[in-house]
Amino acid sequence: MTLHRLPTGSATEGARRRRWELTAVGAVIALLFLAPYLVMVLGSLKSRAEILRIPPTYLPETWHPDNYATMWHTPETPLPFNLASTIIISVCATVLVLLVAIPAAHHTARHRFPGKTVFLGLVLITQMLQPTVLVTGLIREFFALGINDTWLAMILVNAAFNLSFAVWIMHSFFAGIPVEIEEAAQLDGLNRFQILTRVSLPLVWPGIVTATIFVVVSCWNEFAASLVVLTTPENQPLSVALTKFVGQYDTAWQYVFAISTVGIVPVVILFAFIEKRLVAGLTAGSVK
Repeated sequence: MTLHRLPTGSATEGARRRRWELTAVGAVIALLFLAPYLVMVLGSLKSRAEILRIPPTYLPETWHPDNYATMWHTPETPLPFNLASTIIISVCATVLVLLVAIPAAHHTARHRFPGKTVFLGLVLITQMLQPTVLVTGLIREFFALGINDTWLAMILVNAAFNLSFAVWIMHSFFAGIPVEIEEAAQLDGLNRFQILTRVSLPLVWPGIVTATIFVVVSCWNEFAASLVVLTTPENQPLSVALTKFVGQYDTAWQYVFAISTVGIVPVVILFAFIEKRLVAGLTAGSVK
């Protein structure tokens, strides 16, 4: 019997060609998604007159990196306080969501109790509500508690409206962990808290990362409730402060682009930092 070998050179060349084709397609798709951000960054380095020029220019004829320095001292809004407000509200709301969602998701995934399906359904229904719909009731509650126009009010609002998504995401991850792993840890003498922190959490790192990114981005971009609840300019986040540069008859586009760029950078850095833990968390903690 005669064996016919495939020409390895042709196969290697075909694989290399396909790899280059996929790379080219990926580069084109990435460029389509990045094009608006590129226009925004370049616009932040132009003067207002050049931005409004017709026909427009893609690259600045005169570069204005000083836009990033002067925008912090504009009389329209105190941007340093707005950036600090955005960071504090987003971080505190995310931490609060994780502290509540992790034990709730673990309990619903590991225990059966009457009304469990109804409870999970109600949790999902709350995701359909928006802070704008409930803003009147929220304002009355905040006035009654004496926390209106404070960071605490917005931390509670953001945490409440992002909690349901975090519970659902981490519930599915906890449910995917074999029960035998936790039972083996219990036989080794670990209590429930130790099983959760030392065994289960390392296995659900992808779910925690997903929930963290979603909650941070949602809190960072929240606008409607912040516009109503926070009335003091120093307490308002960047999403509200950005509107101060958009007027009825005049818009400082160079500052709008610059502030938008500054607002995007922290989220990109967070994702780049936390993405490394996606793969590492898949198997960590499963072997004693």
